[in-house]
Amino acid sequence: MSQNYAAGLSKYKHKGVLGLKEIYDNDAEMKRKVLELSKLMQSAKHVVLHTGAGISTAAGISDFRGPKGIWTAEKKKQKPAPSKPFSEAIPTFTHMAIMELVRTGTVKFVISQNIDGLHIRSGLSMDHLAELHGNIFMEECPKCHTRMLRKSPAPTIARKKTGGVCGTTGKRATPCRGELIDNVLDWCSPLPETDLSSSEAHSRAADLNIVLGSTMQINPSGELPLKAKARDPNSKFVICNLQPTKFDDDADLVIRAKVDDIFRGVMEHLALSVGDYKPEQDPVLAISCERIPLSRNLVQPPVELLPQPKVNKRKTTLKSEPPQQDKKKLKVELNDDGAMTEIEIDPKPEPTLF
Repeated sequence: MSQNYAAGLSKYKHKGVLGLKEIYDNDAEMKRKVLELSKLMQSAKHVVLHTGAGISTAAGISDFRGPKGIWTAEKKKQKPAPSKPFSEAIPTFTHMAIMELVRTGTVKFVISQNIDGLHIRSGLSMDHLAELHGNIFMEECPKCHTRMLRKSPAPTIARKKTGGVCGTTGKRATPCRGELIDNVLDWCSPLPETDLSSSEAHSRAADLNIVLGSTMQINPSGELPLKAKARDPNSKFVICNLQPTKFDDDADLVIRAKVDDIFRGVMEHLALSVGDYKPEQDPVLAISCERIPLSRNLVQPPVELLPQPKVNKRKTTLKSEPPQQDKKKLKVELNDDGAMTEIEIDPKPEPTLF
C-alpha cells in the first residue's frame, strides 16, 4: 500500500508544503480552460506530460501532500485515509487517455514521479515513459543492469535486496546470478541517469509542457516543465492541479479540476476515444512466472527541436608579424694591450662535420 511505501522511506524532514486547500474552477470556467488546453495540444508539435500522485487518487491510491494525504496526516498526527494496495489498483481514465494520446502521436513523452506502475499497466509504451522515482513492479540487477518486470509489487522499497536472483544469460550462456534490488528510490537515491537525461531533453524540446496532479515541490522533477520556457519564452506551460503551486504565475494556463474530468473534455475536443482498462492487456498480469526481463529504448526528441550550441560569430583577424631578420650577436674579446673589441658573429651555427 502507499502508506507502507511512505513508511519504508528513510526519515526526511523537508517534505514540502502539506495540506493546502483544494480549489475548484466553476463549470463554465473549467469548460473554457479545457477547450483552450485542447487547442494548445492540437497546435503543438511536441507535447510532454508530467504526472504526479494526483492522477492516481481516482484509482484509490492516496497522495502525499493533499488535504487527506499521507504526509499531511502524519504532520497532524492523524491516521491516514485508507489506500488501495498497489496490486489492487487499476489505471484510471486519465491513464488510459494518456496511453491513447501517446499511441496517436498527440503526446510525445510522459515523465512521471509515480511509483505505482499504472502507466505501464495501462498499456503505455515504455519507450515513451520516464519513471524518475521508480516503479514498485520492477527490479534491477546491479551486476548486469537488467530491469525486470514483476507479477506483483516488490517486497522492499528504497533499492534494497528483494531476495530475487538474476537469471539473465550473458555471452557465455551462464546465468548472471546477481542479487536483485527493487526499483523504487529513497530520498537520497540518485535519479536514474537515462530517464533523467531523456526527461530533460524532452522538457527542453517541448513547445507544450503539461503538469498533471502535482504540486511540483520535489526537484529536479518539479523544475523540468519550465525548461522550455527558459529556452523559448513562446513555449507553453500548463498546470492541471487542485492545489496551488509555486509556479502558477509562470504558467500560461492553470486548471483547477480533477484530471479525469479535464481529460474527458480534452479527448472529446480532440475526437479521440478512450478504451476501458482490460486486465488481459495488462503487461503485469500477463506475466506467467515471477518476473521477466525488460528491454526498452527511450525515444529522443528530434534534433531540430533541441537547443543548438551557440556559435561565436565575432569576426577575428589573423595578424601576421613581419618577418624578423636574424639579429647578429656580439662577442667581446680582449686585445693584447687589454682593450676590448666587439666582434659581430653569425647567429646561425656552423655545420658540424663528422
